[in-house]
Amino acid sequence: MVNGGLSASGRCPDPGQAGDNKGNAMPGSASARHPRGGLYFEDFKVGRVFKHGLTRTVTQMDNMLFSNMTLNPQPLHIDAHFCETETQWGRPLMNSLFTLGLMIGISVNDTTVGTTIGNLGMTDVKFPAPLFEGDTIRVETEIIGARESKSRTDAGIVDFYHRAYKQDGVLVAECKRQGFMLKRPPQTVAV
Repeated sequence: MVNGGLSASGRCPDPGQAGDNKGNAMPGSASARHPRGGLYFEDFKVGRVFKHGLTRTVTQMDNMLFSNMTLNPQPLHIDAHFCETETQWGRPLMNSLFTLGLMIGISVNDTTVGTTIGNLGMTDVKFPAPLFEGDTIRVETEIIGARESKSRTDAGIVDFYHRAYKQDGVLVAECKRQGFMLKRPPQTVAV
């Protein structure tokens, strides 16, 4: 373990599971990960909470690049003078869609890298407190639902509840997300 409980691979370890020294389950165990590190549908148990080890300090460059790439001219994000003279914040507010993307992105390394077929949707997206340049966010993900796919036998649907907190513990973003996830491939039997 390195970096405050992260495995050498950067993923949260799987407590209680047999694994190697990189935080990966051993091949053949019930929770062997995808070669890229993601978990399969069967690994997502309702009630499980992932406290993601990756954190990120946000910058004004993040704000400028994201706002410009998405053609968002909102001065609330990109105009320091406007923010100082015409807003209650007194400084640029981080673009909320950047915050949403970062929150979900931080979760991917521990949960879905290589095993997501696609995102099915996001609901209940909220930003209860502002996020500013220099703030550092950490993310938690709770599994709030899981069901087999009705249309594909090799997949299931997982309901994720993501929460992002800044360095002082204040909740700055949350959302519910449905992911269409691969099931574990059938074991190959040697003949």
